[in-house]
Amino acid sequence: MILEAALMCAQDPLKLSDLRKLFIEPMPDTHIIGFLDALRTDWLGRGLELAKIAGGWRFQSTPAVQVFLDRLNPEKPPKYSRAVLETLAVIAYRQPVTRGDIEEIRGVAVNTQAIRQLEERGWIEVIGQRHAPGHPSLYATTQTFLNDFGLQTLEALPDLPESIGIETA
Repeated sequence: MILEAALMCAQDPLKLSDLRKLFIEPMPDTHIIGFLDALRTDWLGRGLELAKIAGGWRFQSTPAVQVFLDRLNPEKPPKYSRAVLETLAVIAYRQPVTRGDIEEIRGVAVNTQAIRQLEERGWIEVIGQRHAPGHPSLYATTQTFLNDFGLQTLEALPDLPESIGIETA
């Protein structure tokens, strides 16, 4: 009951460390995970589901009801150009990468606006510089990227067909 209330009221996914704070007595992670699994089972077949993502645990709508919920908010989510999505895919599958790496893989110059859009959305960030002439920035995906795409880890990304031309790192 306490876990359910906390998860329902939380604005962001809750990590095990956050959930541990709910209990007066120390609670082993295995017990908390057991409670979460039971809670997930209790919510099966309903409009919400308990999901484990990279940022922790959260309640989210099931795909079956999402189409109906979209009617409540007629605003369309931002549309991203093919170039932006290709850039994101290269970063996600080959990170960390520089602009030069992205350009080499895509075969075209990377538009500064594409990088800016992905940074503003919080899906990518600069994590350092490559030790090479000019010290180019290294880009990688963020926790927000994983959360927004419902992924626990980068290993959960779907396999790419070999014809795409992006080898996974």
